[in-house]
Amino acid sequence: MNRIEQCEQLVEKIYNQFDASHDFQHIQRVQMNARAILAEEPTANRDIVELAVLLHDVSDPKYTTDKENERVILDALQVTEEERLHIQDVIASVSFRGGNEQPTKTIEAKIVQDADRLDALGAVGIARTFAFGGAKGRALYDDAEEVRMNMSEETYRSKSTASVTHFYEKLFLLKDLMKTNKGKELAQARHEFMEQFIHQLQLERDGKL
Repeated sequence: MNRIEQCEQLVEKIYNQFDASHDFQHIQRVQMNARAILAEEPTANRDIVELAVLLHDVSDPKYTTDKENERVILDALQVTEEERLHIQDVIASVSFRGGNEQPTKTIEAKIVQDADRLDALGAVGIARTFAFGGAKGRALYDDAEEVRMNMSEETYRSKSTASVTHFYEKLFLLKDLMKTNKGKELAQARHEFMEQFIHQLQLERDGKL
């Protein structure tokens, strides 16, 4: 068993305690996205990308107070100190943070960030948004809710907005934040699908069947 396979085994049971928006299937989809981007980025370190994908949500504060998951797994994998620091830097750059994400300094960080964001777009992104909203008891939509822009990370995380509001505060912004050429290409179609969905949802809400 190589260390990617070992890492998969170690993280799967953790992720499957999370709701459907951040479970192990999410990780597997991000893996596929990352591999599609890696195919066009031959200079990237594949092991760093793969391990960062597998570990990027394992200590997510939305789901766990155990900050040690990431460290314990990296210890078990016996990565070098250089690899550990690189993986941790990639993971730190993944989160959106209300538009205040950490800069992506390496091609590996750009790949993992794009791969994760692709899973927030398109049909899967729609499904994940409403799965997360349902798990957190959020409204489907709220016409009285003001869309917040140019937020601090604290402001972004401070309010449980309706699921449709989340499209405007984050999801519709992601297409223009992609870093790799492949990520930009894949994001375009997914973005357009989400726009069609929101348009159709509005038609049905307005009784224009």
